[in-house]
Amino acid sequence: MAASSPDFDACFQAQFEALLRWRRDVRRFLDKPVDAQVIDRVLALADLSPSVGNSQPWRVVRVRSDHRRMEVARVFEEANAAALAGYGAHTDRGLMYAGLKLAGLREAPVHLAVFSESGPVQGQGLGRATMPETLAYSTVGMIQTLWLSARMLGLGVGWVSILKPDRLTEILEVDPAWQFIAYLCVGYPEEEHTDPELERAGWQERTPMDTRILDR
Repeated sequence: MAASSPDFDACFQAQFEALLRWRRDVRRFLDKPVDAQVIDRVLALADLSPSVGNSQPWRVVRVRSDHRRMEVARVFEEANAAALAGYGAHTDRGLMYAGLKLAGLREAPVHLAVFSESGPVQGQGLGRATMPETLAYSTVGMIQTLWLSARMLGLGVGWVSILKPDRLTEILEVDPAWQFIAYLCVGYPEEEHTDPELERAGWQERTPMDTRILDR
């Protein structure tokens, strides 16, 4: 059924830009539960995301078990220790790394593990014969929609990437053919900032977009 085009007026555009600026990677969460209906709303909005061949390859695991959460936290701690060693624990960069808060696994009330189905029946292979990685790209696009939706509803999201995918597959007992994409911590932020935490901590500043655009 055809529908009339919406009017995204100047007010909406300003609010959308504000949403993008306030969508930060959150690692510090309040000790406050999140209503299940709010998470259901976030996931429903995220599911509106486009996907290659309309395949909807994302598979979301709500990690509710305390035991599994603790196992995930241990995997992070092991991987984080290895990353610190890679920088050199006593170097300036290593000391800075050691002072960063890189996950909110023990504080976040909601944990979501996101996987991508490697060969979904849905979509019947359309659009991915030469680029099968577009399934994972579609799942990442869904995560961005989820992140913006959560922020719109007052939640913060932190993407934990210092993990070992094979261990996550084992801990969560999912299909080994699924590709692990992200582990997301979700909850109400302890603090609000429009600038990235890593920038505030002096790790790395953002660079202007025009430094990454090429004309051919």
